[in-house]
Amino acid sequence: MVFGIFLSTAGAGMIVPFLMIYASEKLGLPLSTVVTLLTINAGTGLFSSFLAGTLADKIGRKVVMVISLGANGVIYLFMMRANTYTEFAFLMFLTGLANPLYQVGADAMLADLIPEKKRTDAYAINRIMNNAGFAIGPAVGGFIAAISYDYAFYAAAAGMMSYSLLMLFLAHETLDKSTKKSASQKPDGGYQQVFRDRGYVAFVLTLGGGLIAPGMLWVLLAVYTKTNFGMPENQFGWIPTTNALMCVFVQYFVTLITRRYKPLPVAAIGMMIYALGVGSVALMSGFWGFWLSMVILTFGELTVVPTASTYVANISPPELRGRYMSVYWLAWGISRGGAPLIGGWLNDNISPHSIWIGGLVIGLTSSLGLLLLSRRTQPRNPNEFLPA
Repeated sequence: MVFGIFLSTAGAGMIVPFLMIYASEKLGLPLSTVVTLLTINAGTGLFSSFLAGTLADKIGRKVVMVISLGANGVIYLFMMRANTYTEFAFLMFLTGLANPLYQVGADAMLADLIPEKKRTDAYAINRIMNNAGFAIGPAVGGFIAAISYDYAFYAAAAGMMSYSLLMLFLAHETLDKSTKKSASQKPDGGYQQVFRDRGYVAFVLTLGGGLIAPGMLWVLLAVYTKTNFGMPENQFGWIPTTNALMCVFVQYFVTLITRRYKPLPVAAIGMMIYALGVGSVALMSGFWGFWLSMVILTFGELTVVPTASTYVANISPPELRGRYMSVYWLAWGISRGGAPLIGGWLNDNISPHSIWIGGLVIGLTSSLGLLLLSRRTQPRNPNEFLPA
């Protein structure tokens, strides 16, 4: 898994940070219109994430991961030939269908493989390899995109397809067949049981709302820096690369600290750092300023993401793990859908700087919500939400 993650992320990282620049220049449409492509992608992902959880719990983790990776590789090849908004929208719709299949399957597979006490470390290692790939991708992709975006799309497709083949031929299915049978015999199982866990649903919605803040930075910072400050792609590429390098070399040391404490207060602190990183962009005007904002934001990411994944893995019953992970990815879907709409509206109707002030307010509100949840949520056995 971790080797395949490195390959696929390095490839995808050569195009993903620059995708909105590519689409904006090719279509010649306002930013608020172009970013709706990401909202289409996110909206489709919300639906697909629920399907992914059911499939991962019924037919297995490996199958959905292979399908997702192979489909994404093909979509990247078609995307470099898209010339109209309709064509881009259709392809973003397809990636929205494909992405959650991998995300849910991979999170469930990792939880299947790793004992509870070691899951924080496991998710951290997973992120380290993911970001090792992303450290290479944007730095190389920025130079490649300045020459030809086609080469960047080819690299993304090759990375996805390589990982798909590795999973197909070398990975083993981790879904326990007896657990699968037991889950299918529960007359009142499935998503109904997940949504009965009100504390968990509140966590997902609060987290998802806060993730809109860093989502706006990832979606709009490249366009913001080029449009308002003339920063070229080959220079901007080092900013997401800094994020990736920090995730590779700093993540484990942050995890050594965060794993000592209860997850919800840790997530609240991480979300506050996220918010401060996004808000600081409004004060910056050059490369090193934007670089510093990314450094601050990354410390929030290092705190929130492994902690949240571990929290979900630990509270989810094995037979419903795929579905719990699907609802968790709903939080990310909320951010992917809301970030481009809110950020684009603020940019076009108020000012470019208002993007980052809005992100600060959103992130701090989520941080407060997570802190309140941590005080109200009592430790419990997740099986209490299952029928006897």
